[in-house]
Amino acid sequence: MMKRTNTFEVRPLSESDEALLQDVMDATASFWNELTYARRQRFFDDENIWETDEFRRQYKGQLGAAGVQTVTRKNNAAWKSFFALLESCEDASPPGYWGNQEDGRDLRLFVRNDSYEIEWGDYSRVEIPVGQDLKEKYGLGYYERLRLEVRGDPKWSGEQGRLEIQYDEVEDTYRAYQPVTVDDSELGSPLASEEAALDLGANNLVACTTTNGEQYLYDGEKLFEQFRSTTEEIARLSAKLPPERDTSQRIRRLYRKRSRRRTHAQKALIRNLVERLHDEGIATVYIGDLTGVIEIQPSPEINEKLENFWAFKQFVDQLRSVCEEYGIEGVEKSEAWTSQTCPECGEQDETVRHRETLTCPCGFKGHADLTAAETFLRRNTEQQVRPMARPVRFQWDNHEWRSTTDAPELGTNPNEQRTNP
Repeated sequence: MMKRTNTFEVRPLSESDEALLQDVMDATASFWNELTYARRQRFFDDENIWETDEFRRQYKGQLGAAGVQTVTRKNNAAWKSFFALLESCEDASPPGYWGNQEDGRDLRLFVRNDSYEIEWGDYSRVEIPVGQDLKEKYGLGYYERLRLEVRGDPKWSGEQGRLEIQYDEVEDTYRAYQPVTVDDSELGSPLASEEAALDLGANNLVACTTTNGEQYLYDGEKLFEQFRSTTEEIARLSAKLPPERDTSQRIRRLYRKRSRRRTHAQKALIRNLVERLHDEGIATVYIGDLTGVIEIQPSPEINEKLENFWAFKQFVDQLRSVCEEYGIEGVEKSEAWTSQTCPECGEQDETVRHRETLTCPCGFKGHADLTAAETFLRRNTEQQVRPMARPVRFQWDNHEWRSTTDAPELGTNPNEQRTNP
């Protein structure tokens, strides 16, 4: 038996339903923050952190008994993970907060596996419980639940786990994540036998090569320019602060906006890439192990990308999670020298990289990141790698990753246009 995750969008059926959903999510964030604050204080005072009865009573009317229990268990798990890291002598910080009402909160809610019902079909719906106080506020009967429209179809069927719903402020969208326990017999597919390798970089976020000859390139320049523009505005506002202050409400909001934009784009990139790999029958993805890669560079711009913008660990963790969701194995391998190795003669010392181009004295000239991804793949796979098709380059348009060319080829989908690097 294996765990997999169904991901889909949910929508309130009315303005009243959305207001109720926002109230439940806001109460969940308040409960998490208060519980986390109390436990942090007790931890720093070397006291027992596990007593939570006062918070259970306070939020039962908004979240219901099962909702309070589910959030408490989620918080328990975060603290247990923290203590496990402390015991292993790793650098660790106690669980943090989900923001505040003034600067904005991370809005999400958790629903116990036996407390919600999903109906799949032409009019898919999910029903979730809410506390009695909110039922009275919004005119729901004692046995009524909040009903949400479901957009999308389940990829996996099995025993359902705890449901999580998150609000994406950038997209103004509610996304649901439903873990399910799947029988091993449903996981395998005779088509899922190909392999892929990813080169992670500073300018191009991801270069991907597959054994069936496909190549994808995700350009991060526009995204980074937005990030840097916000960083410059933060610096400008910080310079105007009086000496006794180190931040302001507006600066905190800009930090939050900058982080959410980056995270949203990275999650969309991962989803776009993994869905493509799944459709191509990819069973294994080799991911570059970035240990030792993030180091001081001669360019301040590259340093800013590596240290502040990229968030490598967060990206790789999310990537592996989504790969698992689609039944793809993510394997981290060393990518040392792949960006300097000529694919034709194997030369490493005499190759020259200038911007996006890698050249070799033997006469080879190609796209540096795509070449690195191909070299990385050939180094790790035992399969035959088919001849490379013309790669697809993607750019971020603040909502999704779209392919870009100067002119579309005849007969191609504009969202799947090919480009010669």
